[in-house]
Amino acid sequence: MQTTTFTLNAADGVPLRVYRWLPEGAPQGVVQIAHGWAEHAARYARLAEVLCGHGYGVYAHDHRGHGHTARTSAQLGFLADRDGWQKCIDDLWRVTQHVAAEHPDTPIFGLGHSLGSFMMQQYISEHGEALTGVALSATNGKPPAITPLGIALAYFERLRVGAHGKSKLLHHLTFEVLNKSFEPARTPFDWLSRDASEVDKYVADPLCGFASQVQMYIDVLRGLKEMSSPRRQARIPKSLPIYIFYGSLDPVATNVPQLLDAYRVAGLRNVTSKVYPEARHEVLNEINRDEVTRDLLAWLAGVRAKQPVRTSV
Repeated sequence: MQTTTFTLNAADGVPLRVYRWLPEGAPQGVVQIAHGWAEHAARYARLAEVLCGHGYGVYAHDHRGHGHTARTSAQLGFLADRDGWQKCIDDLWRVTQHVAAEHPDTPIFGLGHSLGSFMMQQYISEHGEALTGVALSATNGKPPAITPLGIALAYFERLRVGAHGKSKLLHHLTFEVLNKSFEPARTPFDWLSRDASEVDKYVADPLCGFASQVQMYIDVLRGLKEMSSPRRQARIPKSLPIYIFYGSLDPVATNVPQLLDAYRVAGLRNVTSKVYPEARHEVLNEINRDEVTRDLLAWLAGVRAKQPVRTSV
């Protein structure tokens, strides 16, 4: 496996840190990963090694405000002054274009986890024709009815502490409550996985688990509303293979049945899903991660066997 990192300038000039893992020889497909909130792309190195072992290349960039795309700690948890959500979607497209240029006529698959899966949901409504398939890990459907209240609260907090300020209330309502089902908990992040060693690695990582700035909450909450709109979902290519996988105890993936129903209503014909009993949020870092990874590989192989290569990038 060949492992490299490089910088790719976004459409507005922001330098994105990109990780590239390649197998020996030409890849039979490329998986483009979009990581979750308050983590970073390097955490997917183990998955990338397995995928490379099966002939796939892997590309993953640190989102704005995350990992090494955030050049300083002050940039962690901040997407942009304006249109941060859409800029993240555009960043995904920039990486896809780069992948297609480096590996012409090679199938490109999207894999989004948590926040990255929400970005991927919108991404496939804009650029679904560029992907051979998309896998959504720890995703969710339409946000709850109280989301407009949450957006209003976030705007109020922005007035109170500023766009770059941090709100204990917003952090509590979006992250701390996720651990509630697992109390008494050993750490604030027990909701991530049953594997204590994986949780400890997350806790010890200075680029994980940080408190975000108020503007990011506004961007994400508005983005969740946008990505789940029927208007958006109707624009997803009807034959695009979509694989949704999640843990039954994931406090984020609470409305997946609604998403599956919405995709059915939108006319999507190639949607499959799998739920892992007792698994928590990061199924790729769970105690049954080998099973989860095997299932992902099987889905990739099945799509490659049935679908024509998309070369429309």
